[in-house]
Amino acid sequence: MLQSMTGFGRAKVETAQFILSVEVKTLNSKSADVSLRFPRRFSEKELEMRNLVTQTLDRGKINFNVEYESKKQQVAGKSQIDTALASDYFQDLKKLAQSLGTIDDATLFAQALRLPGVLQEEKEEQLSEEEWKSLQKCIGEALTECKKFRSDEGRVLQKTLKDYVLEIASLLDKVKLQDPVRMETTRARVRGHIEELRKSDTFDQNRFEQEMIYFIEKLDISEEKVRLANHLEYFVKTMESEEMPGRKLGFIGQEIGREINTIGSKANDATIQKLVVEMKDHLEKIKEQSLNVL
Repeated sequence: MLQSMTGFGRAKVETAQFILSVEVKTLNSKSADVSLRFPRRFSEKELEMRNLVTQTLDRGKINFNVEYESKKQQVAGKSQIDTALASDYFQDLKKLAQSLGTIDDATLFAQALRLPGVLQEEKEEQLSEEEWKSLQKCIGEALTECKKFRSDEGRVLQKTLKDYVLEIASLLDKVKLQDPVRMETTRARVRGHIEELRKSDTFDQNRFEQEMIYFIEKLDISEEKVRLANHLEYFVKTMESEEMPGRKLGFIGQEIGREINTIGSKANDATIQKLVVEMKDHLEKIKEQSLNVL
């Protein structure tokens, strides 16, 4: 069963101390393009989080976001003032100002606050084992939901691709029906030319036969019809049997296009040319949709 590279997953864990939420969004990409956003307290776990994401989702443009909210009253990272040190600085500055004949308490106070050690940032608490285990659980649930989303999208995508392949196969059947008509029309046209040539004094039988063999081979699309049918069958088989066939489907699509183009260039028939144009239209849709297959 196919998996789409489009996916979404979300999970949340709430305890008495904190609330954690994880959100994962994925889009199609040739490789694993992972963008992580998380609070600074989880920085030491970045590599582990990245590995969890890539090992589960394999490929795609992946946006991974972690949100954390503490329920503690104390706000991490707030500033504290060393009042004793600030007072000492202020008094020293005031004495200096008085000795210079300038007194401006507001300016002196602002300057004292900027001096080293007065404003102290509280150190942020380190990541606890409980928080990390909760985050791992949350990540796992979000990734599982994302994979389910991808599988659901993949089922729809597989049906769509198969329908396009069947459309091309149906058009190929019409080409097969038209091919004998095309060849008979070509034979009739050639017979007419033969009669005209035989009346000519410069008619060369041997050269004529060689050119006719070349002409007939150039018009023959028997091999292309067989190869195209095989490629279409292989496309469906690959899609239904392999777990992550995205890249392979792209290569098979290229081979399908090569046979369709050759049939179009060799056919020399208006009806077949119209069928070829329709085949190309469906093939473009296949190529577009295949880009989103994992």
